[in-house]
Amino acid sequence: MARSKNRKKVFTNVEVFDTAAKGKSVAKAPDGKVIFIPNAVPGDVIDVQTFKKRKSYYEGKATIFHTLSDKRTEPACDHYGVCGGCKWQDMAYEHQLYYKQKEVTNNLIRIGHIELPEITPIKEAAEQYFYRNKMEFSFSDSRWLTIEEVESDEDLGDRNALGFHIPGMWDKILDIKKCHLQADPSNAIRNAIKNFALENDLEFFNTRNQTGLLRTLMLRTSSTGDIMVLVQFFKEDKEKRELLLDYVAETFPQITSLQYVINGKANDTIYDQDVICYKGQDHIFEEMEGLKFKINAKSFYQTNSAQAFELYKLTREFADLKGDELVYDLYTGTGTIAQFVAKQAKKVIGVESVPDAITAAKENAKFNGIDNVEFYVGDMKNVFNEQFINTHGQPDVIITDPPRDGMHKDVVKQILNVAPNKIVYVSCNSATQARDLQLMDAIYKVTKTQAVDMFPQTHHVENIVLLEKR
Repeated sequence: MARSKNRKKVFTNVEVFDTAAKGKSVAKAPDGKVIFIPNAVPGDVIDVQTFKKRKSYYEGKATIFHTLSDKRTEPACDHYGVCGGCKWQDMAYEHQLYYKQKEVTNNLIRIGHIELPEITPIKEAAEQYFYRNKMEFSFSDSRWLTIEEVESDEDLGDRNALGFHIPGMWDKILDIKKCHLQADPSNAIRNAIKNFALENDLEFFNTRNQTGLLRTLMLRTSSTGDIMVLVQFFKEDKEKRELLLDYVAETFPQITSLQYVINGKANDTIYDQDVICYKGQDHIFEEMEGLKFKINAKSFYQTNSAQAFELYKLTREFADLKGDELVYDLYTGTGTIAQFVAKQAKKVIGVESVPDAITAAKENAKFNGIDNVEFYVGDMKNVFNEQFINTHGQPDVIITDPPRDGMHKDVVKQILNVAPNKIVYVSCNSATQARDLQLMDAIYKVTKTQAVDMFPQTHHVENIVLLEKR
């Protein structure tokens, strides 16, 4: 018997009442199922066109707005609604904070099934726009067209773009005129490079055909005033490459690191490519409380420098070190947290799986004159074992800042075997954090928790939890 097709449904005068995972809003259909909606704000009354039906929910899109929520605000960016970033620009900042805090608390309770102390209010960001220190843009010779352009009979002219991927469409690039995420001179540099490329017939990349010259552009800025520009070329063309790079260097003398990559492979990741310094230094510096961190083109560093400082201060406060503790910093990355807490600890041991990150951590520690930190590389679930503990000592405090997937169950098991007095768990995903906390709940209780808003205008949020023995 043929399977009947799910017909699209239209629900009218539906009230949006909450937010959900990945920044979507929530309403309820007349049949009791929830509807996840990407383009509405709690408090809106809307008509919804569904495009997906599942056993217990629908996914849909608001098509008509009968009543606009009092939580709304006017988006600052002209690209809002098409660009895949900053999806909460239409929600006033105080309400963004409310729903981020609510998501963290709900995850800890519903997934973790743990008893929580009094919740410390979320740490808001001082800057709601122009806060990112790293942006990556893509070149394309076939830019994304708006509905109006597609339906127009007019000559569309130039189809080149330098901007962001359209969500879910790997080969479609939205041309960006002004991005509100990175401070000047970011927009000026990006727009100047695009205009120069057009004026000098430098080919923009075609992802499907794997043709063209200009592939990606990365801009990094820092709290010290350093600026890094990295242009990724699909193929070597010395004359055109030098033409562009010389123009960038002359037009923006404030750039302290001008670099390039020649990448002819199928994907545009640079982590397996040779990065070549064209002018200036091959790195920039970040500064935090007197510590300097050397950042190269491949380095990971928190993308909101000012709010990273707040995150690290809270992490150190939660650890409440007295000066005689052995601290393990798991998933240490480039060792920023390890070095940030080192002056209040007897010794800090950092562990990380990425070799380049550990190399950078060691260099930065040496540069900062910190001699009570040690860094080791390897897969956490394999390195962090009984032999490692026997070699380096029983930790008094463990700080852990894992990736979005959280900690491997073997790492959680080993932490429980080690049983330090305190655990400070920093997470960019409170759902996986809650899962891990539940595994430790028999031995540890949560005594502090605080969310930190690292990414205004988005649904993303960090959370710090302090665990102490029962």
